[in-house]
Amino acid sequence: MRISDLITKEIIRMLNESEGQIAEIQRNEFASLMGCAPSQINYVLSSRFTPEHGYIIESQRGGGGYIRIKRVVMNHTSAVMHLINAIGDRIDALSTRVLLENCIENGIVSSEVAKVMAAAVSNSVMQNIPPQHKDVIRAVILKQMLMTQI
Repeated sequence: MRISDLITKEIIRMLNESEGQIAEIQRNEFASLMGCAPSQINYVLSSRFTPEHGYIIESQRGGGGYIRIKRVVMNHTSAVMHLINAIGDRIDALSTRVLLENCIENGIVSSEVAKVMAAAVSNSVMQNIPPQHKDVIRAVILKQMLMTQI
């Protein structure tokens, strides 16, 4: 398992164990605990704990600084609409995979539905589409499929 996956799992564990869906870390101490560079913590936070993934990050710099990760709790319809808005005009294959994994984890779609969505927007389906249009078409299809979940 990659270090970024381990960091992600640890933060999610902290969120699951907290009463308010909030995890608070000190970057340097957390990096030391995880056996990685502090920049790796930044990478994981900026790529996997974004508003599009259902998280809000707050930080306080300085000697007593912290990073606070909050899981946004929404009803089903709001969560789906948030995802649709987060997709925007285009989405690449990797971001699609992460989005669908988050949908499964948060109970927005079942794993079976996510598999169908992933297949419908996969690179193999897009193979005859000009490269500059693939991510736009993927976004349109994914948004329409998510709309069926409301």
